[in-house]
Amino acid sequence: MYNLGIFLQAKAGDEEMKQNILDIIMQGGPLGIAINVILVLLSFLAVYFFFERYWTIKKAARVDDSFMQNIRAAVTAGNIQGAKAMLAGVDTPYARMVEKGIARIGKPLRDIDTAIENVGNLEVFKLEKNLSALASISGAAPMIGFFGTVTGMILAFYKMASEQNVTPDVLAGGIYTALITTAFGLAIGIFSFVGYNYLVASVDKVINKMEATAVEFMDLLQEPTA
Repeated sequence: MYNLGIFLQAKAGDEEMKQNILDIIMQGGPLGIAINVILVLLSFLAVYFFFERYWTIKKAARVDDSFMQNIRAAVTAGNIQGAKAMLAGVDTPYARMVEKGIARIGKPLRDIDTAIENVGNLEVFKLEKNLSALASISGAAPMIGFFGTVTGMILAFYKMASEQNVTPDVLAGGIYTALITTAFGLAIGIFSFVGYNYLVASVDKVINKMEATAVEFMDLLQEPTA
């Protein structure tokens, strides 16, 4: 019974806190509400961009340790169709690069290398999709939050000048609005900045693997003539 009472008190406290925050946001006026709405939208976009890119890059980074060994065995044996069949069911940048290279077998090595490089550039472009947007959010969110701070302080000083009796309650709405938008904007900016740098590092790892795969495949094509 005692534990139930504590739980109900905690729940009531949470509800009161949510209501207080909502009241504070509403006291900011139309401009303050608009700023908070923008920050909420940016927070959803930041979370979506991060996790969408995270799973995409993680999927792209998966590669079987025996991938190139099987391709090497098939190409060395002259089983080009078998190598193409191995690549058909593999949805990774490495497989698409090697598949393009195999499709160009018989042409000059320079043409094969160029074809692989073009596919690699396209795959990198796909991996970096939305990263620039996440970087923009990391810079824009704190600035929007600081803009909310300025408008909140303007509101507080306006009330100070227009009210006959200046009390803490009169100033609280503007100051609260200023502090909430600052904290919210900084939180979004920090998450976006850290997430962006983590994803860039992950993309760089995939690019390094792609380059290693391309070099290994080109070396494979040159082995018979060695």
